[in-house]
Amino acid sequence: MVDNNDGLYVVIDGDIAPLRSALADASRLSNSFANNLTRAFTDASLKGKALSEVLRSLAFSLSQNTLEAALAPISRTFGDSLTALLGGAGLAPAAPVPFARGGVISSPVTFPLGSRRGLAGEAGPEAILPLARGRDGRLGVRSEAGAAPVNVTFNVTTRDAESFRRSEGQIAAMLARVAGRGQRNL
Repeated sequence: MVDNNDGLYVVIDGDIAPLRSALADASRLSNSFANNLTRAFTDASLKGKALSEVLRSLAFSLSQNTLEAALAPISRTFGDSLTALLGGAGLAPAAPVPFARGGVISSPVTFPLGSRRGLAGEAGPEAILPLARGRDGRLGVRSEAGAAPVNVTFNVTTRDAESFRRSEGQIAAMLARVAGRGQRNL
C-alpha cells in the first residue's frame, strides 16, 4: 500500500506569552537547582562540611525554590489586581493603547463601563472595530469594501433567443443566489 501523505501541517495561532513565561520559569528553576547542587557538593568536598549538613542545606534550598515557584503566580495575580484596583496610581506606568482605528485584544483586560468595570478578551482574542454612522443615521461597523461598487459581468451563450427567454428566470435566480453569497462574504 502506497502512502501519498506529504505530511500533516497544523497552523496554531494564539498568544504564546504564557508558554514563554512558564518555560523561562522552568529554566530559572533548573539553573537554580543545578547551582544549589554544585554548591552543596563543593561545600562537601572542598570545605569539609559534613554530608548531613550539606544535604540539609540542599533540601532547604530546594524547598525555598519550590515555595517561591508555587507562590509566584499568586503574587503576580495579587500585584496585577492591586494595580487594576488603584488604576495604576503611580505603581506601574500604564500608557493608553489607542484603538480608534481598530485592533485586537489577545489577553483579558478590564475597562471602565459606566459605574462598573467591563472585561474583554476573557474567552480568547477579540477584535475592536470602530463604529460610524451611516447615511440613515444608524450606528454600525463601517465596511471599506462597501465603498466601491462591485461590477459583475455574466455572459450567456445560447443557440437562439427563444431558448434564452425560456431559461431567463432560472438564470436570474442563479445570479441572485451567487450575488447574495458574494455579499455575505464581503
